[in-house]
Amino acid sequence: MAARKSSGRKRYGKAASKRVESAMRRRKKGTLKSGRSGKTVKSRKQAIAIGLSEARKKGAKVPRKSSGRKRSGGRKRSSR
Repeated sequence: MAARKSSGRKRYGKAASKRVESAMRRRKKGTLKSGRSGKTVKSRKQAIAIGLSEARKKGAKVPRKSSGRKRSGGRKRSSR
């Protein structure tokens, strides 16, 4: 039996996808709250992060966070 060659990209399980989908719906409805502060989440990225975090807690297949180089948060400004 030939060994399957894994592609270099990350693979998420169906359960993880469902969790993220649910988080996105809750965000749209305005009922998605963040951790301790309990503030309403408005950011799309934060909603995805919350969905993946919930999926990890439930034991869904979520790839590990990459420990590669970090990107800077802001945009680079060109000086004129």
